[in-house]
Amino acid sequence: MARSAASRINRALGIALVAILILAIGLYGPATLVGPLPRTEAVIDDASDIVPTRGAPTVSQNGASAIATADGSVLASGGDTAAVPLGGVTKVITALVVLDEKPIEAGKPGPSIVVTAEDYAGYVTYISEAARSISLIAGETWTEQQYLQAMLLGSSNTHADALARWAFGSVDDYVVAANAWLAANGYPGTTVVDATGLAEGSLGTASDLAALASRAFGDPVIADIMSRDSVVVAGNRPVANVAAYRAEDGITGLSRSFTDAAGLCFLFRLTVGTGDDAVPLYGAFLREPDYETLDGDLTTLVSSAAETLTETVLVAEGDELVTYTTPWGDEAHGVAVTTKSELIWLTTPVTKTITVEPVTTAAKGTRVGQVTFHTPTGDVTVLLELDRRIADPGPVWRMTHPAPVIDAFIRSRTDSE
Repeated sequence: MARSAASRINRALGIALVAILILAIGLYGPATLVGPLPRTEAVIDDASDIVPTRGAPTVSQNGASAIATADGSVLASGGDTAAVPLGGVTKVITALVVLDEKPIEAGKPGPSIVVTAEDYAGYVTYISEAARSISLIAGETWTEQQYLQAMLLGSSNTHADALARWAFGSVDDYVVAANAWLAANGYPGTTVVDATGLAEGSLGTASDLAALASRAFGDPVIADIMSRDSVVVAGNRPVANVAAYRAEDGITGLSRSFTDAAGLCFLFRLTVGTGDDAVPLYGAFLREPDYETLDGDLTTLVSSAAETLTETVLVAEGDELVTYTTPWGDEAHGVAVTTKSELIWLTTPVTKTITVEPVTTAAKGTRVGQVTFHTPTGDVTVLLELDRRIADPGPVWRMTHPAPVIDAFIRSRTDSE
């Protein structure tokens, strides 16, 4: 009897062990053979900056000067770095602030504006003071576009005041709004006390004004206006572009003025190169003493801009930026899908940001991330793809490496909950 009882116990234990073994095999097999794999490790190969090989164009050391790129970044500056009287370039600020308050479409007239008695009285005063003004008559109807054309192309002080009053109710209210706009949009060195710049208290730095020139040419309404040699406004009045200067050198004027306090001031765009290789610079030359000095400074800028503009290769097709190494010993790379180069001036290194996607197994050519270069003319992004296949390691590796496979299985179950 005792022997029979022991036999039954041993048999029960054997059945239990076999059951546990079967269950273990039943779980281990699926977990290792068809379960998820551990992720492939990604390592960034090259996060280094692109270092400049040439300097910036040469700017004027007379007065206050600066040049900026298309995104408003200041490339170089010279002379006085403090805020200086702005003269007529203040009207560019007036145009930007008014268009922000009363936007219109490029090439379209916009709303109608009736000339007030105060507008006409201002015209009479400016004419008596020999200040630039385009004529108008109380009761006439102009469009917003025509007011802007008279102010920007003809540098009309009358129309600067009239626009400010129309858009904001009074010149004083415009001044409050303009200074708030300047502060909010990143021009801390510039403040205005009027809409024309005839007041000595309207002050700005050359760096701010170069960036503002970039912003103004980026506005389609202003760019359309300044592309014209002349226009005809209300009452069939012709208005010539008094900002135009040295167009044969690729210069498009935005504002050109002279006052005793501000000296000779010139805002402009310089286009270097032609066709698809054309690259713009935006300049502010303030407090130039005379046209002979301005011409010499512009000539130096034009020649040095052409000499220092560099074709910079950011990345070449097939460049390896990321390495993927699998736990089972395979290796693949995240490579650039195309070549990208930029015609740019570099004074500081170009940085880059690389983002990668997690990968387990994937086919050759799978998109696995991107690299973004932060250049003076804006961000440039290139996609990354695998240069070879990352394949499943197969059953032998799975069965002989239970720890990482089961860990991946457990993680997958946890992530799905």
